[in-house]
Amino acid sequence: MNSDKNRVAPKVWLITGCSTGFGRALAEAVLKKGDYLLATARKPEQLRTLIEHYPETAKAVRLDVTLSQDIQAAVDTAIATFGRIDVLVNNAGHGLIAALEEVSDVDIHRFFETNFFGALRLMQTVLSVMRQQGSGHIVNMSSTAGLVGFGGSSLYCGAKFALEGTSEALAKEVESFGVKVTLIEPGAFRTDFNGRSLAAAELSIDAYATVSGASLQWFKQMDGKQPGNPLKAAQAIIQAVESPHPPMRLALGTDAMSLIQEKLSGVKTDLDAWQQVTVSTDYVDSNSEVIVG
Repeated sequence: MNSDKNRVAPKVWLITGCSTGFGRALAEAVLKKGDYLLATARKPEQLRTLIEHYPETAKAVRLDVTLSQDIQAAVDTAIATFGRIDVLVNNAGHGLIAALEEVSDVDIHRFFETNFFGALRLMQTVLSVMRQQGSGHIVNMSSTAGLVGFGGSSLYCGAKFALEGTSEALAKEVESFGVKVTLIEPGAFRTDFNGRSLAAAELSIDAYATVSGASLQWFKQMDGKQPGNPLKAAQAIIQAVESPHPPMRLALGTDAMSLIQEKLSGVKTDLDAWQQVTVSTDYVDSNSEVIVG
């Protein structure tokens, strides 16, 4: 048997936010396995050591996901350098702890530009490439907060819920083109999310001290003590991308599993308890009846 025929061709990855955290761990993992990478960061000089270790398979470019010109330039560079894009990982983003009443219009627009609209524009730009290739995989870094709402994180949850809904619908739109979509839903992982990547609203309302205030305190206390291992998360993401049948959603961490199961159970409880009211809102033909059961 010819081993060359069984050898999987290296993939070309474009990963945003590669300077630290999940992005850095995943960047190192894909390069270590022999794939190609366009590594991006707002400050590409932070990627220097990464590129020095893999000069033939990695290239670093500046990418601020809030700037359309940066997005187009990054995609163009990936195509010019490697000829294709097999995997897009939308990882860039940051957290925001605040009750909804505490956030300003400036907070809202700035946060969604980075955490949702940036990913949206990247997907739109890369999709034309993948559609013409007839293959590709979009991996969107969501969160447990993309399925479960947490007090003191309404804006963060809103951005992640938006990313989840967009991704789920997108998967159906592009399936016939050979393009796959996967949402990654991590719990608490030992990255800098609880530190450098976590912000709080400038306005603080005393009435929310036990909500957003307590939440911010919890994040600070957990910094460096999170149960999740980013290196293992990187391997899990690679496993999903390499699977012939990748999941639509991949939860990471025992805490994520527990919280999502609790959410699903709660949804079912409400559906069951209000089933009679739910079905009573349909039009009912005079010669028929709605059957519940």
